[in-house]
Amino acid sequence: MPLSFLTDAFDRVAKKQKLSISKSQEVIDKVRHEIEQALVDIQSDHVASWALVDIQSDDVATSPIDQRSILAELKNKLNMIGPLNQLEGSHKELNLTLSKYQKVLEKTLNPDISKAYRNFDFDRHILHQIILSHFYREGLFDVADSLIYEAGEPEATSLRLKFIEMHQILEAMKSRNLEPALRWVTENCEQLKEHGSLLNLRLHKLQFVEILQKSSQEVALNYAKTYLAPLACVHMDEIQKLMGCLLWVGKLERSPYSELVDPSNWEKLTEEITEQFCSFIGQSLSSPLSVALTAGIEGLPTLLKLATVMAAKKQEWLAMKQLPVPVELGKEFQFHSIFVCPVSREQGSEENPPMLLPCGHVLCKHSIHKLSKSSTRSFKCPYCPQDASVAQCRQLYF
Repeated sequence: MPLSFLTDAFDRVAKKQKLSISKSQEVIDKVRHEIEQALVDIQSDHVASWALVDIQSDDVATSPIDQRSILAELKNKLNMIGPLNQLEGSHKELNLTLSKYQKVLEKTLNPDISKAYRNFDFDRHILHQIILSHFYREGLFDVADSLIYEAGEPEATSLRLKFIEMHQILEAMKSRNLEPALRWVTENCEQLKEHGSLLNLRLHKLQFVEILQKSSQEVALNYAKTYLAPLACVHMDEIQKLMGCLLWVGKLERSPYSELVDPSNWEKLTEEITEQFCSFIGQSLSSPLSVALTAGIEGLPTLLKLATVMAAKKQEWLAMKQLPVPVELGKEFQFHSIFVCPVSREQGSEENPPMLLPCGHVLCKHSIHKLSKSSTRSFKCPYCPQDASVAQCRQLYF
């Protein structure tokens, strides 16, 4: 069942709830109005009674308006409103919609996800490294230290020191302090050049703009002579634009260079530093643990449905070596190209690579050998009538 169906069902419940609240409030307002009106009438009756007091006998005259009749009239009006019946009807409609939504939830969100689980012999050392790397990325160093102690992974402390440095740089940038970042870039300047990184220019550019906003024109100019002038031979256009900013000291946000003071520049630079730092220490930008969990969640509905179908056909789900259907994931989970043979349904590998036939169709190597039955015998392509031989097929590289 698509997620949009679940969203529509939720919207119906929310709409019915708003109607129920509105109806209940309307009924309560009517009841309150009648009660308040009855109280006003009773108070008026009480004042009129005191006006007729016989001062000599100290006897109060009979009330000109019978309070009992006021209460009887109030009772009749409340019976006509029928608050209990109206509230009960509104709540019944809401409960009916909620019960339908619960059924939709049960169909969409299977509570028993264990049937899609399969036992695998994981390498504990690699698994610990993945978890530790995730904690380090998130800055949860105390949690990671506990895991190192409990799992006996003392060599992971070297990775800890590297991520501590990264988080110190990022924390400083939150306070608009670029000194730690500039120091790291200076230490790794040659490697950054080899990677074609412009991090050095962008950091000095941002620092120059900060000086223009917080200090004088003279201080900014001295900074430019020291750090930006050596970059002018390669980045002359950028440097010239920054020099133009000197004419707008204290009012850059109203200048033709207002994009330089956009707060998003700090966010982009933070992301770039994180990416470059992770690359330098041999780590991916995204946490492998986070990617694996997110991909698993996205593919879980397909796996649950497959496990249910396999159980209905009395086939052992846990004994399957390969999934009979593809699990569709988003483009953010496609890190490299893969090929699945349309004949054998096997994924291409180094031992069984994809092969291009003369007709343009592609099959895996093992499928071609099975069709040809020998390396010299020709065979027909399973998708078109053209003949081909093993010698005519060429291996494809992705």
